[in-house]
Amino acid sequence: QVQLVESGGGLVQSGKSLRLSCVASGTIFSIDAMGWYRQAPGQERELVASITKDETTTYAGSVKGRFTISRDNTGQTVYLQMDSLMPEDTAVYYCNADLTPTYMPLALNFWGKGTLVTVSS
Repeated sequence: QVQLVESGGGLVQSGKSLRLSCVASGTIFSIDAMGWYRQAPGQERELVASITKDETTTYAGSVKGRFTISRDNTGQTVYLQMDSLMPEDTAVYYCNADLTPTYMPLALNFWGKGTLVTVSS
């Protein structure tokens, strides 16, 4: 089994910072990429940021310059440092990973259950 567990969400005032963490655990052979998506009420889920195993990063235009994605040396924990938060950043943030589990020689996509970030004005 593979699990992605997010943490670090909460309520914060506009202009402040939060750091989200996501730990991938279980029967993992390799991880190709990890990322963060978010879904605000009534809106579709959107990519926020992603990082590949060679540390190539991608950001949504709305967060570029404010958010930073990174990962630890094991490659199984990914962080999202969110600075200068705005009310429009309010959403459930989901961790996502493209990885190959040990039980199947095929890259699969996994999701965490999400963590709520609320930014007050």
